Amino acid sequence: MSYQLLIYAVDDRVASITLNRPERHNALSQALVDEIMAAVAEADADPDVRVLVVSGAGGKAFSSGYDIKESAETPKRTPAEWRARMQKDIKFTYSVWDCSKPVIAMIDGYCYAGALEFAMCCDMRCCSDASSFAAIEARFSTGIATMIMPWLIGQRCRSLIYTGDTISGEEALRLGLVDKVFPKATLRDEVTKIARRMSRVSMDCLKWNKRAINQAFETMGLRNAIMYGAEASAIMDALGSPEADRFDAIRRSEGLSAALRWRAEQFAAYE
Repeated sequence: MSYQLLIYAVDDRVASITLNRPERHNALSQALVDEIMAAVAEADADPDVRVLVVSGAGGKAFSSGYDIKESAETPKRTPAEWRARMQKDIKFTYSVWDCSKPVIAMIDGYCYAGALEFAMCCDMRCCSDASSFAAIEARFSTGIATMIMPWLIGQRCRSLIYTGDTISGEEALRLGLVDKVFPKATLRDEVTKIARRMSRVSMDCLKWNKRAINQAFETMGLRNAIMYGAEASAIMDALGSPEADRFDAIRRSEGLSAALRWRAEQFAAYE
């Protein structure tokens, strides 16, 4: 398959999916989301692939999250339209969870909002020491479509989700949000070695172990919890709030940069 917004390659049992919108910090436009799902499905169906590695081009960002510039150009949604959007976001993040093969998120730079949700649904997260993470949706007064963070780090998710604070790769490692942190210069080589080691395990072993691990989470109610989170997010976004409405009004009238400056000003005194 031909892709316009990502780079897809297979080498020695490992499929590499590189988000390729560096000029937008690899922001997740709906077109890019569709291509990522297609690339994951292609790798999953390829008998020569045993492991997938997802990364972002440009060296500054894995991804900054869903493309809020694109959403500013979208008419205001009805509650039903918000619910449909949340369901699509869940389908996207589940694409790597439901992939039968292990998926590694290789993170270098920003990993925020919807991109963090996607990375958390991968089997493993490795980042550079120049990376940063944030559930930044809170600062936009919007919901989190795929509420998987509690399943990874438990109670420690509360401060990140309530504040929208940004944390470093080292702090993410301490919390258990990522599995490995490497120097920026060696990240790709180190992740490639991990992926190649995984790919030496038999295909059936990898698939059945992933299925068993996922089943453990799902038996404990992961899918029901995420579905509730998506419903809460749709309600939150449909109802709006003074903060969200103000941000949206500035974004639509003065542009995204002005809206981001306004949002930053609300938190500046308390950082």
